[in-house]
Amino acid sequence: MYDLMIIGGGPAGLTAAIYASRAHLNTVIFEPEMDGGQMSLTMSLENFPGALPEDTGMDIGMRMAKQAASFGAATIRERVVSVESAGETKIVKTESGSYEGKYVLVATGSKPNRLGVPGEDKFVSRGISYCATCDGAFYQDGDVYVIGGGNSAVEEALYIANLGAKVTIVHRRDSFRAERFLAEKALAHENISVMWNTELKEVLGDAMADGLVLYNNKTDETFTVKKGDRPMGIFIYVGVKPQTEFLEGLLELNRGYVKVDENQMSAVDGIYAAGDIVDKNFRQVINACGEGCVAAMAVAKRIVQYD
Repeated sequence: MYDLMIIGGGPAGLTAAIYASRAHLNTVIFEPEMDGGQMSLTMSLENFPGALPEDTGMDIGMRMAKQAASFGAATIRERVVSVESAGETKIVKTESGSYEGKYVLVATGSKPNRLGVPGEDKFVSRGISYCATCDGAFYQDGDVYVIGGGNSAVEEALYIANLGAKVTIVHRRDSFRAERFLAEKALAHENISVMWNTELKEVLGDAMADGLVLYNNKTDETFTVKKGDRPMGIFIYVGVKPQTEFLEGLLELNRGYVKVDENQMSAVDGIYAAGDIVDKNFRQVINACGEGCVAAMAVAKRIVQYD
């Protein structure tokens, strides 16, 4: 019987594990993949307090996991398929077994949708990014191609353009899907141009991405854009998907996101959520860590009172 079962080993889950295990709670993390979650795919966390210039997201994720383990948190490398609430007992089922505990924190994060074009997987963190706040500064003197035409794509294009980069938005339609005021700002920005009716078909390169194969669906023309003397960055924004499918039927989800109270607890007593799956405005490593901390402290307080 665990005190706290944490589903997800990203920054929210690992921070919760540090706080919970340090408070002498019997804590376990379920993480089938790499410690650090999506953070591990980031080249650098320049805006994360205390991060050094040479730190990668993977470095920080590994250190956080080691810190949690030093306080006694266990890690089970199994994928969770369902969560059940049986009164004061919570049941976490994985592909390999079933585990019981008093409280559950879900911190499975969200994953950016991928286009599935050749070269995309190969060049993630090597020229391809899904987070302008994380990686935009690396290309402030470069040529950046933003793929997409919704709110996220246009907002991030504006963010990168304001850093000084020359930004080209590549959009498969002839008008933005983004809100009008965002579209107008992008079209008026001196550092932003748009390739309408254009689709990304392939990312080229060797060690790093250095070219794009593009297709104009109006003229039926395929053409290649190659890297020049400036850094080339490719930012893909075709939506994100919170990893909460296994919670359907247990929690009421808003577009896949979990609503929580001030202690990060969901509508089901004893089940908490933190990080990118939470229904909120901003999704950064720093606030994911804060939410993991709040959830763990709330659980610790309940257990101390209960015991």
